[in-house]
Amino acid sequence: MGNPIKLIIADDNLNICKTLQNHLQNQEGLSIVGVANNGIEALELILSQEPDLIILDLIMPHLDGLGVLERIIARTSATRPKVIMLTAFGQESLTHQAMTLGVDYFILKPFDLDILSKRIHSLTQNTPPVSGNAQFSSTAPIASTVRSGLNLNAEITTIMHQIGIPAHVKGYQYIRDAILMVVEDVSLLGAVTKELYPGIAKRYDTASTRVERGIRHAIELAWERGHTDTLKRIFGYSMNIERQKPTNSEFIALLSDKLRMMSTAS
Repeated sequence: MGNPIKLIIADDNLNICKTLQNHLQNQEGLSIVGVANNGIEALELILSQEPDLIILDLIMPHLDGLGVLERIIARTSATRPKVIMLTAFGQESLTHQAMTLGVDYFILKPFDLDILSKRIHSLTQNTPPVSGNAQFSSTAPIASTVRSGLNLNAEITTIMHQIGIPAHVKGYQYIRDAILMVVEDVSLLGAVTKELYPGIAKRYDTASTRVERGIRHAIELAWERGHTDTLKRIFGYSMNIERQKPTNSEFIALLSDKLRMMSTAS
């Protein structure tokens, strides 16, 4: 057995740091060599510990994730660590800038911890992706991983019913289509406003802005009348569901990733 993967966690959310530590610290083949809560601490740890991989939040005090990456590049170290960037998926321009700075994979908050573990191992064991093509999902081909007979529509219906999204609202259909589209083409997560919303809007002969509003309305209804236990199970570890709702992009990304994981099981 080889040396363990040296890992640094950098996030200003103490709850997320603790959750990641608890989940990863006892996993075989992983060694957490440092935890930072701001960009300056993260940079110091990276330079002193020389990790194999960094879990790096995009938005942090003192120095943000992009600033950390810029300074790592400026040091021109012999071995640059793999980078998983955590983001609430705000401006697409930021994600493209991060790509140019060497981010290997984006993971959207809130996220599935088991999926994160798989990404850590795949990034440190597999051939790196071509420069400039940071991944938004599994390194495995999406279309070929869906097991025979899996009815994605039925799975989506079940999940949305559990969450509490009523089938009669327009946002229900928009979310269903968005998830199906992202499962088939994960790169759409990098162009939500430019490609995903317009693609859905074309199907329903409506405007992209109405698609965005419809999805937001459906999510708000789920939080108002949904099942608290289910919401906590899916979203609760990284947010207070009584006070915080996921963005449209977060919601679509997480459910799409869950369906991909379900499709690759067995």
